[in-house]
Amino acid sequence: MKIFSKLLILPVKFYQKGISPLLPPSCRYYPTCSTYMIQAIEKHGALLGLLMGCARILRCNPFVRGGYDPVPDHFRLRRNKNPKK
Repeated sequence: MKIFSKLLILPVKFYQKGISPLLPPSCRYYPTCSTYMIQAIEKHGALLGLLMGCARILRCNPFVRGGYDPVPDHFRLRRNKNPKK
């Protein structure tokens, strides 16, 4: 993994370990948005992974049903229509 990807993952890990445990669970998706961000960066690189993670955070709100939404194999900003478990 490249250094820029590692640098982008550090604040997400800090959030997971230091901030998230203090807050009630609020993510409507599985995997959680922070885990999705890390997986997207690892799978698609820093820029595309960051874009995918930000798009996921923006669509995680009380007006969506949520559910299983893994990182897709190919870059896309929309939710997976038929994710495979």
